[in-house]
Amino acid sequence: MQYDVVIGLEVHAELKTESKCFCSCKNEYGSSPNSNCCPVCMGLPGALPVLNRKAVEQTIRAGLALGFEINRTAIFERKNYFYPDLSKAYQISQLEKPICINGHLRVFDKDIPINRIHLEEDAGKLIHQDDVSMIDYNRCGVPLIELVTDALKEPHMETADEAIEFLTKLRQIYIYAGVADCEIEKGQMRADVNISLKPKGSKEFGTKVEMKNIMGFKAIHRAINYEIERQKEILDDGGEIVQETRKWDNDKGESFTLRTKENSEDYRYFPDPDLLAVNISDDEIKQIKDSMPMLPDEMKKKYLEEYGLNEYDTDVILADKEVSDMYRDCLKMYFQPKSVANWFTTEILARIKGGGTIQIGKENLVWIIRAVDEKKIRRNAAKDLLSYIWGTNLNAEQEAKRQGIMADMSSDLVFEVLDKVLLEKAQVVEQYKSEQDPKILNFLVGQVMKETRGKANAQEVMEKLKDKIN
Repeated sequence: MQYDVVIGLEVHAELKTESKCFCSCKNEYGSSPNSNCCPVCMGLPGALPVLNRKAVEQTIRAGLALGFEINRTAIFERKNYFYPDLSKAYQISQLEKPICINGHLRVFDKDIPINRIHLEEDAGKLIHQDDVSMIDYNRCGVPLIELVTDALKEPHMETADEAIEFLTKLRQIYIYAGVADCEIEKGQMRADVNISLKPKGSKEFGTKVEMKNIMGFKAIHRAINYEIERQKEILDDGGEIVQETRKWDNDKGESFTLRTKENSEDYRYFPDPDLLAVNISDDEIKQIKDSMPMLPDEMKKKYLEEYGLNEYDTDVILADKEVSDMYRDCLKMYFQPKSVANWFTTEILARIKGGGTIQIGKENLVWIIRAVDEKKIRRNAAKDLLSYIWGTNLNAEQEAKRQGIMADMSSDLVFEVLDKVLLEKAQVVEQYKSEQDPKILNFLVGQVMKETRGKANAQEVMEKLKDKIN
């Protein structure tokens, strides 16, 4: 039997703020366990929360970047459940009146509807070591936005590829908007996936299964495909899908049941009595809107139409905000979009592959690119120079002069060397005259470049050789 697949996503992203959502503790990754917590984020009796204004502004910023309506009045509620890393046994979250409603994100040729973005607090972190479990409460209270797609509306996501494209674009938008860093390995972006199957063409939705907090896009892709096949097998065998929450085990490549049937009623949401409603004015929304930076779609259009880059180079550069920012900085100093892009998509990206950072100043990089374009340095020598000064404070021009790699020989000296090579390689010259083989000419150019230790301009040498031989 054939089925329609319906995929929904719930995406959590930790906001970029100095302090936590409801207290003044640092929002900082990597601190010593339990060093960034206080009675408020620990949930001690009598401790009262105070809302972080920056967290609200960042949530609005995320909503505007994705075309959301902003609720002029938003409220916080208590989501009640017990788990060791949530010490007060409830999470401050939003349900009935979140900050952002009715957004969308274009994935391939679809505008995927998004139900809401709401602001909540993160929970702590359980650390399992041998037969002991420990809790680090540093993450407790960190401001978190949860985005929930609307799988009940058309069009919905139907494949793992569409879900990954959605997450990739969402992450890029959050980073460019300055909302979140979304470093997945640090747990700053996590996703729950809802999957249901229904008979092909049916209007009635199937029973959904949720997989919680899957880390990494590759793992999410595997988990979705696994769950689709699991449900197909059950349905084809005449069975029924059970509404449940499952845990994905990426090492084993399979999932297992965590708990069955869970609805919002189970959490007993009610308005938090310690927090007032948040009133958001039109002026506040306008101020945030006016301060929004250029987002990836707008930037892509600029790279394609104004800079004349191709689709591939544009996507590669935009994939990393640090690369994109520095690329544009370099163009302010040397406006040769294609030439500069070529260095970024090859030499720069090769050196930061795997999570590294750019370790050369834009002034040095521009000098190297310009020197190659103006044929002052051979490209291979320039690549070696880039590697040599990478991660140092050395000056590119001074180092090029010190190493003697600049093509700064006078024409008279080049002619002297050229005459010497023609005399010493007379037989090769005669062979070229009779065969007109470009490889022979390139050999002679190489001999001149060797004699000049690369200081001559290779193109100029080739032209002069042709003139001399002819």
